[in-house]
Amino acid sequence: MQTTTFEVKGDCRLSGEIEPKGAKNEALQVICAALLTDEKVTISNIPDIADVRSQVALLQGLGVKVERVAHDTYSFQADEVNLDSLKDEDFLGQARRIRGSVMLIGALLGRMGRAVLPQPGGDKIGRRRLDTHFHGLEKLGAVLDYDVDKSLYSISAPELKGTYILMDEISVTGTANVLFAAVKAKGVTTIYNAACEPYVQQLCRLLNKMGAKISGVGSNMLLVEGVDQLHGASHRCLPDMIEIGSFIGLAAMTQSELTIKNAAVNELGIIPSVFEKMGVKLEFRGDDIHIPELEEMEIQTFIDGSILTIYDAPWPGFTPDLMSIVLVMATQAKGSVLIHQKMFESRLFFVDKLIDMGAQIILCDPHRATVIGLNRRSQLRAIEMTSPDIRAGVALLIAALSAKGTSIIHNIHQIDRGYERIDERLNALGAEIRRV
Repeated sequence: MQTTTFEVKGDCRLSGEIEPKGAKNEALQVICAALLTDEKVTISNIPDIADVRSQVALLQGLGVKVERVAHDTYSFQADEVNLDSLKDEDFLGQARRIRGSVMLIGALLGRMGRAVLPQPGGDKIGRRRLDTHFHGLEKLGAVLDYDVDKSLYSISAPELKGTYILMDEISVTGTANVLFAAVKAKGVTTIYNAACEPYVQQLCRLLNKMGAKISGVGSNMLLVEGVDQLHGASHRCLPDMIEIGSFIGLAAMTQSELTIKNAAVNELGIIPSVFEKMGVKLEFRGDDIHIPELEEMEIQTFIDGSILTIYDAPWPGFTPDLMSIVLVMATQAKGSVLIHQKMFESRLFFVDKLIDMGAQIILCDPHRATVIGLNRRSQLRAIEMTSPDIRAGVALLIAALSAKGTSIIHNIHQIDRGYERIDERLNALGAEIRRV
């Protein structure tokens, strides 16, 4: 029977060291890269989480040989891919359940010339259209057919040809899908307005190791010279920057002294500076981040004294996946902040739970919330609540650990989708989280 609930004892202070697992969003992409070659691709620092296990199972369903070399390391060999699996209802049902399944489209199109996929699932955080993916693939010569009744996408291309592609939105998974097809297209492809998140940079590095010719890595213009064949390679995923940001927020909210080990500080972009604006003190010790015990977090203002606004944006802007963490921290900080969630329209709806816990938050509209910090004058109180998605779930877990009393969080499989054994790892630092 699947565990669906956390019982969380609040008023908790943690201490010690914690190491982030591999990046979930990177792992979901680089795993699909194995479909582009019949040689073995080995990937390490893969997090053992529900979404990644589902992605691995999808590859196995296509006939990919998967070997778990170590706890965090897999090898993949796609030398006998079976496209008949794309008609199998069990396979399609599994593909519907996770958002990461969408990246099978570009990889199968690049290698096999065709792909079939249902409308993928994932977090309920508003509309997440796939038009950008398919517009890019159609530019390369693919033909798309969409079955409205079955919500099924079919795409094929007898030959992919390099071209100029202006992405109509900065989509991480859209850029990945176009890259998968472009590396096998004839000629040169220019992808402008490409996403340049570390996840995409890492995917480019792996593809180049496999024999692709991609330049402009780290910028919003990628030049891809198509090749006939790719070969095997080894790759290591970066530590998950969302876990790192979550642990910073956890330490600040619970007034804990924590050290985040092996955080790949140079890959974090503006994430540390945003937390510093929220009043968190960070000490960088090589690739480790030390957060001292904080009695008070004072939110900075703009130079003219106006209230700080924190908003999400495509990289190198602040990642939307950490907006919920910043919002929770703000409830106990000194000062006020406007949280502007621009990229998704439903990610702020979890604030009603925080309001029930005693937070002072004005939900202005689906995209904006004003948080009036309590400066710890009034402690949050424990409640029973439900996790709506991965990131809001962890934000609510952080709130519960700082609250007075014992909270109940339902639907924790959402948290398990993105954070490996989060209860065990936090309990090792002094938390009291029980699966019931």
